[in-house]
Amino acid sequence: MPLARISGSDERIEIRKIFCIGRNYADHAKEMKAAIPEAPVFFLKPATAVVGDGELISRPHISKELHHDVEMTVLIGKGGKNILRGNAFNHVAGYGVGLDMTLRDIQSEAKKQGLPWTLAKGFDTSAPISSFVSLDMVTDPHDLDNQLRVNGTKRQRSNTKHFIFKVDELIAYISQFFTFERGDISFTGTPEGVASTVSGDRLEAQLCTPTGTVLASLTVSVQ
Repeated sequence: MPLARISGSDERIEIRKIFCIGRNYADHAKEMKAAIPEAPVFFLKPATAVVGDGELISRPHISKELHHDVEMTVLIGKGGKNILRGNAFNHVAGYGVGLDMTLRDIQSEAKKQGLPWTLAKGFDTSAPISSFVSLDMVTDPHDLDNQLRVNGTKRQRSNTKHFIFKVDELIAYISQFFTFERGDISFTGTPEGVASTVSGDRLEAQLCTPTGTVLASLTVSVQ
């Protein structure tokens, strides 16, 4: 199983379930021509989708449209079920940045037919993740810049203050239906600006404080 790393620590945590939140930025929902949700929308990726910093993303041959979605990620350090929103941060080990790589043409076809998104979202290498900065290093997870450059050009940038559903709300909501385990990861939704990637593209993602301090970074390339 892949391992999550907390920066400045020798600790390694086995990655288990990966939850991904859809449409958590209003502007992204609009660009996808989708309604703003009244409750969190989420889906799962397998742990086998994970790749780390410096690794490669591979597009399955059945797709011609591989999109990038940059997102803040949350590492669960303490499991639980029916977690109260007021206790949610007691279950967080740290924050990072990741890419929810999407086979957009496959996803669009699945939507038309009312089929699951599993292939479009969960294929091998579809979940690049950075190492995680520990919880105590982040003053406010809802005031962080989330950004992506492709071949040096800015593609996506926003701030987590624009979340429709905050981190603690997401943890409380998901834990009603799925038991969180230590090593689970939650992607928290992508801002506007999603776009296609091609072979040879270099993707550089960062999670930063409002003053520009880099908390987590990730660089991967498309094979």
